[in-house]
Amino acid sequence: MTQPSSDPIGALRELFDTAVRHAAPAETLTQYLPEPPKGRTLVVAAGKAAASMAAATEAAWPKDSNLSGIALTRYGHGQICDHIEVLEAAHPVPDDSGFHAAQRILADVAELGEDDLLLCLISGGGSSLLVAPSEGITLEEKKTLNKALLMSGAPIGEMNAVRKHISAIKGGRLAQLAAPARVVTLAISDVPHDDPSTIASGPTVPDPTTLADARGIVTRYGMKLPASITARLEDHSAETPKQENPIFQNTTLQMIATPGSVLRKTVDGMGKAWGSVASLGADLEGEARDMGRAHAMMAVTANGPTTIVSGGESTVTVEAGTPCGRGGRNCEYLLALAIALDGAEDIWAIAADTDGIDGSEDNAGAVVTPDTLARAKALGMDAQAMLDGHDAYTFFQRLGDLVMTGPTRTNINDFRAIWIA
Repeated sequence: MTQPSSDPIGALRELFDTAVRHAAPAETLTQYLPEPPKGRTLVVAAGKAAASMAAATEAAWPKDSNLSGIALTRYGHGQICDHIEVLEAAHPVPDDSGFHAAQRILADVAELGEDDLLLCLISGGGSSLLVAPSEGITLEEKKTLNKALLMSGAPIGEMNAVRKHISAIKGGRLAQLAAPARVVTLAISDVPHDDPSTIASGPTVPDPTTLADARGIVTRYGMKLPASITARLEDHSAETPKQENPIFQNTTLQMIATPGSVLRKTVDGMGKAWGSVASLGADLEGEARDMGRAHAMMAVTANGPTTIVSGGESTVTVEAGTPCGRGGRNCEYLLALAIALDGAEDIWAIAADTDGIDGSEDNAGAVVTPDTLARAKALGMDAQAMLDGHDAYTFFQRLGDLVMTGPTRTNINDFRAIWIA
């Protein structure tokens, strides 16, 4: 393995790749598969890891059992399966492909009987992919909602609380439709604290949030939404099924990979070359630039050699009327980090999304070196102005410091590491 003392950036990139490997369905899923039912097994997979979870299931499933289904994933994240049909759709703003796939899934699930099994394979990204607006809400209106949520700066739990209440499939409604069939959900968590009702907006689990919660979130972030969505959030009949609902008596859920478990495995394998390892945990939330500044202060006061690692999901708030370039939360975090470090010697960093996509761009994240600001200045870039304009992708692209992985087909949120020599 590359030593951080000899090649800090190479070693940081290997550390990120290790975290991704620990989250791969091929490594984690098989041990959690249920016994085949008397009847047929219908697989519904949704999220950025949907295709790889489906493939891992097929590889381990008994060959003489009745297995079929649909795996719905982001464009470019698919792979070939033998019995499960893999479909691709848009993320983070849904499209017609996601809508039509969701309609097919709803129709298939509605046909299940008491001897059948609904095996749900859920991962991050499923909220946008499983797009099935409630009656009276159009796909275009749902797109408007998604765009407003993405620009609001709201954490993922709050975004999904709103999504669940205007959906025919989220917030436990898929389990409601599947009854009386048995429902088993295997999930890869991409959310802080691993709340199963937040991962892909919890299609098979009880929803602890309410219509009142959703309305409060819309008001708090000043979202302007279509009249049909506002009306839906005022309709008491639109409330999602709760814990006491008997539909959940025949459902189970198992986390097969979480940000915390992956971070622990990665840290455990780091070795002495990384010095003292300070883990800030896998559930960090907050504004990306604020997190970057805070972590910079920790780095400059650390006694090297030290490595600071963390996971979680930061947010980027884009104020109305603010110029907005090409961003991504990890790049914004790193640009704020670099500015706060102000050329401090012997500090390197990486921040990248384990799904290979930083927001909606083609990179996973980027890296910071001690001479990041100096190289940017030599190219005529104003780091602070680019941070103010949410143009961090362009900043690191021009430096040649983007981390490009392509689709990883898993998703346990962001991985960050700062190495202080």
